[in-house]
Amino acid sequence: MARYTGPVCRICRRENQKLFLKSERCLTEKCAFERRGYPPGQHGHGRIKFSEYALQLREKQKMKRLYGLMEKQFRSYFERAERMKGVTGSNLLSQLERRLDSVAYRIGLGGSRTQARLVVRHGHVTVNGKRVNVPSYSVKKGDTVAVGEKSQKITAILASLEAAKNREAPQWLDVDRAAFKATVKDLPTREDVTIPVEERMVVELYSK
Repeated sequence: MARYTGPVCRICRRENQKLFLKSERCLTEKCAFERRGYPPGQHGHGRIKFSEYALQLREKQKMKRLYGLMEKQFRSYFERAERMKGVTGSNLLSQLERRLDSVAYRIGLGGSRTQARLVVRHGHVTVNGKRVNVPSYSVKKGDTVAVGEKSQKITAILASLEAAKNREAPQWLDVDRAAFKATVKDLPTREDVTIPVEERMVVELYSK
């Protein structure tokens, strides 16, 4: 599957917002957004007046990049959200939050979703006792997501869990980091999603 392989700090600068895509580095003075808090390119210092379409596009790009998706996959999630009952924007966010790599990030198996995705892809995560190495796997209510028994001794995973001790877990997950697992208590709602996005603008963009 295609994926973005360019410099991720450039993404934060483009969206004019720190998206915490590089884990601990984003919390230090080395963060590119802190050092150069303006859009990349030769016109980055200029004052840009955005049209309504441009604002909607930037919001869509931001949501894609937060969850590490390419356009085709993101569009697929949106079309599925449209067919579901309820508010399309809320349905979209709920689907994205239920991705296994996103759940792994919420548990603390990575300092960023990219790191958590690698943990999943390398086969260190189980769902209901069965190993699942597909980051896009969608968890359901009642599922138990855990670190495989042999993987619980991996230094990188232990360090990530230690660093995530003070990270607040979402209400829809019952996280037990000491036991290397989390249980899906309920499906995430809009109130459970704290990322800085305006999903309404994404819906308006795709509805044109």
